[in-house]
Amino acid sequence: MSGLEPRRLRALGEIPVGQLRHIGPQRTAALESMGLLSVFDLLTLYPRRHIDRTRRVDLSDLVVGDEAAVFAEVTSVAARRTRQGKSLVDVVVVDHGATLKIAFFNQPWRAGQLRAGVQALFFGKVSDFRGTRQMTNPVVDVVVGVAGEERDARRVGGIVAVYPASGKAGVSSWEMGGFVEESLKRAGPLLDPLSSSLRRDHSLVDRTAAFWGMHIPRDMTEIPPARRRLVFDEFLRLQLLFALRRRRLEATSAGVRHPFDVADLAAAPGALSDDSSSLVRQFLSAHRFALTGAQRRVLEEIGHDMASPVPMHRLLQGDVGSGKTVVALATLLMSLDGGRQGALMAPTEVLAEQHLAALRADLAGLVVRDDAVLGGQRDLVVQLLTGRVKGKERLAIREGLAAGAVDIVVGTHALLSDDVRFRALGAVVIDEQHRFGVEQRAVLRDKGRDHSEEARDPDLLVMTATPIPRTAAMVVFGDLDRSVLDEMPGGRRAIVTHWATTPDESSAAWQKVRDEVAAGRRAYVICPLVEESERVEATSAVAERTRLATHELKGLSVGLLHGQMKGAEKDEVMSQFRRGDVQVLVATVVIEVGVDVAQASVIVIEDAWRFGLAQLHQLRGRVGRGDAQSFCFLLGAAPTDDARQRLSALVSSTDGFALAEVDLDLRGEGTLLGARQRGRSDLRLANLRRDEAILHEARDVALALVRDDDWGDNAELIDELRLFVDEDEAQYLFRS
Repeated sequence: MSGLEPRRLRALGEIPVGQLRHIGPQRTAALESMGLLSVFDLLTLYPRRHIDRTRRVDLSDLVVGDEAAVFAEVTSVAARRTRQGKSLVDVVVVDHGATLKIAFFNQPWRAGQLRAGVQALFFGKVSDFRGTRQMTNPVVDVVVGVAGEERDARRVGGIVAVYPASGKAGVSSWEMGGFVEESLKRAGPLLDPLSSSLRRDHSLVDRTAAFWGMHIPRDMTEIPPARRRLVFDEFLRLQLLFALRRRRLEATSAGVRHPFDVADLAAAPGALSDDSSSLVRQFLSAHRFALTGAQRRVLEEIGHDMASPVPMHRLLQGDVGSGKTVVALATLLMSLDGGRQGALMAPTEVLAEQHLAALRADLAGLVVRDDAVLGGQRDLVVQLLTGRVKGKERLAIREGLAAGAVDIVVGTHALLSDDVRFRALGAVVIDEQHRFGVEQRAVLRDKGRDHSEEARDPDLLVMTATPIPRTAAMVVFGDLDRSVLDEMPGGRRAIVTHWATTPDESSAAWQKVRDEVAAGRRAYVICPLVEESERVEATSAVAERTRLATHELKGLSVGLLHGQMKGAEKDEVMSQFRRGDVQVLVATVVIEVGVDVAQASVIVIEDAWRFGLAQLHQLRGRVGRGDAQSFCFLLGAAPTDDARQRLSALVSSTDGFALAEVDLDLRGEGTLLGARQRGRSDLRLANLRRDEAILHEARDVALALVRDDDWGDNAELIDELRLFVDEDEAQYLFRS
């Protein structure tokens, strides 16, 4: 191997799995069905665990409740039918004199696979059956067949890497290990894009040693340093891509400097201001509440960004009720103070229309300079542009935006259409950014240059009320600066949350709804989540509304809101709910984001275990927006440990950031990152909780590399990054 030229990872990504020995057309198709197309894909399919077979395993040490990996020999097999007609295969295995019973239900073929003399790895949970320890339906990987044939004697006696297997594709863990070993042998030495000094400074083994140590370790001590290097590489590649995007953006941007005076943020309700004051100062002086310390800190960060000629790209995280809307308004007004326009983009028409009403109320009385009108000033104009705005009304708004007569436009995806042009777009605020993709926010940002007369890049603020753990934010939004509203406005009462698991507790929840309605307040009821389709979910909501109106909530005015309703119908229902004509609103998760009715003081979530923790927290945030004490009731027993942990966490905490950390523990980063990551840029080995320190190291290295004037000379690393981006982005990032 020493005489071979080191290979780059990108070269391995260009070698199909079918070129390896022992992988014919059938196995190629099976691997491709698992997303394994190249040698690179095989090498980055990392073991789920390693079994040290050099160390004695005593089955007598197994404890009920443990998840165990056992290598043992089959001594007896018996197949029969249970009283319920299910097939049952009872297997007894032995290892170093200790025995374990294994039961397979509805897997009659195991009797042929696991005959006496077979040696195999068994992975499963140890349970107790009539005083005897046993495993039920464990994962099985045969190592030595019934005739005594060994798949690979060298691999049997040492450390066994356990890979994700696929019963559907018919590829076992042992077979996968063989494919990976063949890939390593054929790949030869791997080119290391990190200098020896950088590896030394960060205690990193070289790349070839890392892959061999992860897949075929000689002893268990090789695994931690191998894993550390591979995790570092995953984080470094992502952080380099983010840093390069920022560098490219800064190098090619045509931003604007907005006027900003930090003293304006000191303005409290009732402070002196006049038409000569900035719009930010006028707004804060007339607002009902003074800024919280967190709001002021975040607005200082935003203000300094907007005063810079480099376009702002900032993520604003704030828990439900933390005051993000005030920050968004002040950001848009900073743009207007510079003589430019602002855009606020929302994911749904309901939320866009709600934002419109709030903006018009909060900005009433403000005037802007306009040389095109008599007197040189006019009232600030806020308009709505959604898919429902058509005909002459849409044309008038488009003309107003192009002429600069519309100061702030609130809209949905309709703002992305080609016919929308601005005179001078200075700031874009995207609400609930997780509903929009990177491409969509890039399109809206580009409108400032391509769709406005001024041809400048607007400042961009993306907001979310779904708290994201710091580590996840670094990986998902590494190209954005991050601001956090971690302080709630004064006077907010914590929402009291109850988990009702018995009929009596559920009855108490419905009685609380009646009591709150009798006191002049409103209530939400959230229907169970139906995953088949929105149409099925809507049908379920209609049926539940009818049931509640004739049983638990009989005599109350019960309305309905779901995703299949037309926009005008949704508007009318929400208007009735706000007025009190509808006292209880039965809804699907269409109300999850942003719906704000101050009189709503109680929410009942049916079959709460079906919802994710972040979604439950969002739903709970629909109440608690007024002065009254608010309540949240979670109905239904939890059928799984995971569901019990979610609901218990929600009952015990109203802190969205604390719940986000719990959510990361429960779901893992795969679910949280899935919306951003695609294909080869996935985190395949790194764990955001366990590897946070490595993430910070990798980020520091990435920033230092990109700041280096000699970055363009790092051909190996640049070539490697091309493996992780599509061709369009590669041309954008690396064309210089």
